[in-house]
Amino acid sequence: MIYARGLIKRFGDFTAVDGIDLDVAPGEAFGFLGPNGAGKSSTMRMISCVSMPTAGELRILGMDPVREGPRIRARLGVCPQLDNLDPDLNVRENLTTYARYFGLSKSEARSRAQNLLEFVQLQEKATSTVEPLSGGMKRRLTIARSLINNPDLVLLDEPTTGLDPQARHLLWERLFRLKQQGTTLVLTTHYMDEAEQLCDRLVVMDGGRIAAEGSPRSLIETHSTPEVVELRFTDEVDYTGKLEGIGRVDPLPDRILLYTDDGDAAVNEVHRRGLTPSSVLVRRSSLEDVFLQLTGRTLVD
Repeated sequence: MIYARGLIKRFGDFTAVDGIDLDVAPGEAFGFLGPNGAGKSSTMRMISCVSMPTAGELRILGMDPVREGPRIRARLGVCPQLDNLDPDLNVRENLTTYARYFGLSKSEARSRAQNLLEFVQLQEKATSTVEPLSGGMKRRLTIARSLINNPDLVLLDEPTTGLDPQARHLLWERLFRLKQQGTTLVLTTHYMDEAEQLCDRLVVMDGGRIAAEGSPRSLIETHSTPEVVELRFTDEVDYTGKLEGIGRVDPLPDRILLYTDDGDAAVNEVHRRGLTPSSVLVRRSSLEDVFLQLTGRTLVD
């Protein structure tokens, strides 16, 4: 579905995407993770054929986006990061009007709109205007609109940003159903749990390059430890030196993280050394631990 080799995107002297290789298979849910400015959005814009590569090779659905952009876009579904629904149209009209851009007949547009409204559970809002809808409803409508042309490939840029947990989980369930039906999904997200839930495979980007690639589980196994111990201390004493040799130490402002193969054994060693944390939490390592290990904790604007 997507093939890229040595893909580069420059804006003047700034290199946003610096020679990445990608392969996305049919029916796969593929994710891009990375801090702000990592090159995720620039890559997605090239895949969606709205921004041409500066250098390298890119094929979407087996076609060259430079020469065959309109043919590719006709087979894509795009859910942008910000909802751009038409406030002058009702919910159903936002779908049927958009369908007409793909050359669908009025009857076919109405039929597909009805099916999609049922799919995203908005059939009761069909005649409502857009403005009163909740954020989750607007997001579901935007995703429904991206599916109106029965796309071969759906691109989702931060699909659940800003939504409450209930709306996020409903959207996850809808996207999982799409994946079950064989639709190829490519998404960017800042939510590590979302990536773990939805993605078969993902890349972590940093500085325009791919820092790591694999399934969520394989990335955790490769770049982190099986367990993490979170220690909190009430007094302001630097305990990090006293924890050396127990595991990889990652001091945070409010707690200390110990990356280790055996969390319980690490806790016992902490106590054996006479340390008395006010609270202890042993948890399994997560994709967020991998993300922070690969990209660092410095905030990027």
